[in-house]
Amino acid sequence: MLTNTRDVEIEWGDCDAAGIVFYPRYFAMFDASTAYLLEKGLGMKKIAWTKKFGIVGIPMVDTGATFSIPSRYGDVVAIESTIRDIRRSSFDVAHRVLKGDKVAIEAHETRVWTGRDLDDPSRIKAVAMPDEVVAALNG
Repeated sequence: MLTNTRDVEIEWGDCDAAGIVFYPRYFAMFDASTAYLLEKGLGMKKIAWTKKFGIVGIPMVDTGATFSIPSRYGDVVAIESTIRDIRRSSFDVAHRVLKGDKVAIEAHETRVWTGRDLDDPSRIKAVAMPDEVVAALNG
């Protein structure tokens, strides 16, 4: 399955009063990491693939994380993102935050490939992923 790793430097604004990363900031990093993962697989930025495939986006419907080692301002961590499972209109991503050779966080998310509901354009609904996308996610 497709994997992408990116380095992230922890910024002052990521941290709470205790000087460690405020946990919701990691979920923003995971969101960006998923976009970079699909960019790697599809060979284009998110704005281009949403337009090409005519979708609204890939909203998250489930997420969670286990936090083992904190990160602080100035730390550089690696976020490794991997496709874990692919279904008709959804897929799972696993994220690991690495500090050196240690796993600091293990996280997961389920994303849904969505388009506009033709019966009610104010709503979105799951749509089948094109074969090209499935092949890209399979790596």
